[in-house]
Amino acid sequence: MSEPLGPGPQRPPGSTDDEEVFLPDANYTSPSVTFLQELPSYQSILRRRTSAGGTQDRRQNNHGFARPPAAEQRNLVERTGVENEAVVRSIREHALNISEKRRLRDIQEANVKYLSGWDQWKQTRNKSWKKFLDETKELSSYLELWRNDIHNIEGKFGTGIKSYFSFLRFLVLLNFIIFVLMFSFITLPSIISQYGVLNSSYDKLLPPKGIEPQCTIYTISDTKGLVYFYTYIIDLLSGTGFLEMTSLFYGYYSIDTVLFNDIRYNVPLAYLLTTLVYLSLSLLWIVKRSVEGFKQSFVREEDPFQSYCNKIFAGWDFCITDLNASQLKHSSLKYELKTDLEEERLRQKKACRTTEEKLRIYCLRLFLNIFVLALLSGCFYSIYRATIYSQDIISKVSSKMTFEGNLFVQYLPSMVITLANFIAPLFFSYLIRFEEYSPAFEIRLTLMRCVFVRLANIGVLLFSLRNRILCDRKKCEACGYNYELYPCWESRVGQEMYKLMIFDFIIIFAVAVFVDFPRKLLVTYCSYKPIQSCGLQKFKIPENVLEMVYGQTICWIGTFYSPLLPAIATVKYFIVFYIKKISLMHTCRPSKRSVRASSSNFFFLVVLLIGLILAFIPLGLSMTRIPSSKACGPFVNFNNSWDVVPHTIRGFPTALQKVLNGIASEAFAVPFFMVICLIMVYFIALAGAHKRVVDQLREQLVMECRDKQFLIRKLAEAQKHS
Repeated sequence: MSEPLGPGPQRPPGSTDDEEVFLPDANYTSPSVTFLQELPSYQSILRRRTSAGGTQDRRQNNHGFARPPAAEQRNLVERTGVENEAVVRSIREHALNISEKRRLRDIQEANVKYLSGWDQWKQTRNKSWKKFLDETKELSSYLELWRNDIHNIEGKFGTGIKSYFSFLRFLVLLNFIIFVLMFSFITLPSIISQYGVLNSSYDKLLPPKGIEPQCTIYTISDTKGLVYFYTYIIDLLSGTGFLEMTSLFYGYYSIDTVLFNDIRYNVPLAYLLTTLVYLSLSLLWIVKRSVEGFKQSFVREEDPFQSYCNKIFAGWDFCITDLNASQLKHSSLKYELKTDLEEERLRQKKACRTTEEKLRIYCLRLFLNIFVLALLSGCFYSIYRATIYSQDIISKVSSKMTFEGNLFVQYLPSMVITLANFIAPLFFSYLIRFEEYSPAFEIRLTLMRCVFVRLANIGVLLFSLRNRILCDRKKCEACGYNYELYPCWESRVGQEMYKLMIFDFIIIFAVAVFVDFPRKLLVTYCSYKPIQSCGLQKFKIPENVLEMVYGQTICWIGTFYSPLLPAIATVKYFIVFYIKKISLMHTCRPSKRSVRASSSNFFFLVVLLIGLILAFIPLGLSMTRIPSSKACGPFVNFNNSWDVVPHTIRGFPTALQKVLNGIASEAFAVPFFMVICLIMVYFIALAGAHKRVVDQLREQLVMECRDKQFLIRKLAEAQKHS
């Protein structure tokens, strides 16, 4: 590294913010050696000072390129006492060799005896607490779920595939916590009150006055007497029959208040607040995990040259120990370099396009996007018609149908959604080739289209159910919803989400057992060329992540209507982990399109955040706009679920009511929104400043490389003349 050009305490008056890293001090003196003035970095500084031309005064405590090592060591030694923790951290992170760091630490420990008793006690306490936290963290790492399995996967296939299984573990923990919340605050109080455990009792909800009698009738298909065995199988797979009035679904919780001695537990309020808590917890947890990836992606905008250097000199994954995985990593790096070269070729081709070529490409893209919209419209209409047909048949003649016919009708919407999720991505992957995008943008656009079609299919299903629930005919005016077809419409929606969850698991299991495994056998033991050309099934990380996000979105939406659905999701993802692990190890091969762990984790969480936002929309509408069922559930006495909040507030003291009403008023909301906007602007500006510093440091590294090349060239010339 080249020597600093000047260690003075001031910056030149004509400097700008962009020169903060590079400019020397105001008391800058010319180098004693003449040819040092020919250094590329020095010439660049002269050009900057000439082009700046400003007269702004800078802070007096800024230094040139770097602080002299001696001054740094002296300052590190001088800082002791209560700042010892920060000093130790700064020594550890400083660019010094081990012997220098040890010497500074010895000097630091020798100065401890000059501290007061209080400072020595604080320092000892901080060290003990830090040691305790480190040991606790180390012990807790051994209790981490699938720790060894994920390490083995990382060792054989790299960090990209490891990030997928870590994401799957995150979903298992998230669903387990949601299940604990729903079970602890909703299911458990309802169960123990009905059985009188802990001297508890309950007040059962009674139909409110002024409601038509037919709105309060809720009958379940009779399962008494002689029942065919296959009926229980249908009930287990569809959530009907004996499962419909269990704690699995919304209709079971028809309790107003649970009494524990003198404590009154408001079940409707707990039901609503627990729903809001698990949604908020999911949002905060996802945002927290995605912040690190966002910061990295915000400052990591590589130019092509840096991208090539990073792939060649720092692209290897040293976690890989398996021979096949190392060969795969070689081909992956080769593919990435080819992709970068192809993108560079496309950029050059794009710059040379004529007006006629641009018009042709834009017209072709417009036509293909119209075709994509038509394909999506066809998928959505098919789901809409399948849902209406299924609901009509279930409500009318399901008891007269055979086992196969009944099961087919029950799962018809789920099958149509799965078929749409399978067909649409195939068309997207084929059509994207004709749009002449760069390879990286092709992947992103295809994935975003797949995300949209998967999540939009759930939205179309819910929209179809909403139209059936909120009919416009006169017979729906009495209750506000279609009480004939849906006497407890919340349980019916919960059953649809339950069937989507079960069918999604069946598809994942069936593909692994009946597609991937036979394909593995055929490729291994059959020498027929067409079969060998197909090869093993590729383990594509983005497609597998979309499956997980699709299932998690179903869980978020369905938990309000089926409080124990997170328990099913936890068991599902627990089994899926081993299915995917076995498929990866024995029946599939990783895709050549590698995914970096840093970027993939951020992408996974962004897609998951999109699914969570989608879940907010139907849940918010059902809580505030759709009338609650008058025959079942905890909100029988309210027009909709959200009405329990103002009803509870009216029971508070007058002063507290005024405070809460003030918080909910526009006079509080507008300033609060403005403060939030200012905070966001501040953090965006701070991130932009950090990004500029990173760019400046990158440029400094480039200039230092050029300085080294220049000095080596001068040294070689001097050796020749000598």
